Amino acid sequence: MKRVHVTVSGDVQGVGYRYTMRMIAVEVGVAGWVRNRRDGTVEAEIEAPPAQIDEVLAWMAAGPPGARVDSARVTDAAPTGERGFRVLD
Repeated sequence: MKRVHVTVSGDVQGVGYRYTMRMIAVEVGVAGWVRNRRDGTVEAEIEAPPAQIDEVLAWMAAGPPGARVDSARVTDAAPTGERGFRVLD
């Protein structure tokens, strides 16, 4: 099991990024959360086997239609055994 912390910058708020990511995460089968940050970025943590993490990271690098992703910074995090995927306020 692997867990990563991701910060996505660009035009990623107000374009359905978090809710589309939740749909993708559930479809792929990753656990974790996603939220908007005050600085205009989107922050997420995802946990799953590496192949599933890679699939979600590939989506995050492009985002939903209407988004413009400039960068996605990925760092490793300690797995927590979290289940389900949430959109945080």
